[in-house]
Amino acid sequence: MNTLNMVLFYIIGVNIIGFFLMRVDKQKAIKQKYRIPERTFWLIALFGGAAGTYAGMKSFRHKTKHTSFIVGMPIVILLNIGLYIYLLS
Repeated sequence: MNTLNMVLFYIIGVNIIGFFLMRVDKQKAIKQKYRIPERTFWLIALFGGAAGTYAGMKSFRHKTKHTSFIVGMPIVILLNIGLYIYLLS
């Protein structure tokens, strides 16, 4: 497996993880169970999964009232795009 494939596999994987963690946390919120800490979402986003986390946020209508997520995730997405461009070039 060459470097390009490894990077693409990582990007897709970390975004899928961010998306599904948002779903899991939403379900836990509905059932009033122990929640996933917000720092976990931010770490996933900073490690390249911001787009998936943001998509999960919008899809499941979760964390949409948190200004830090509404403003911060798009900023981290832009940082991720810059990182992706750097890694893929």
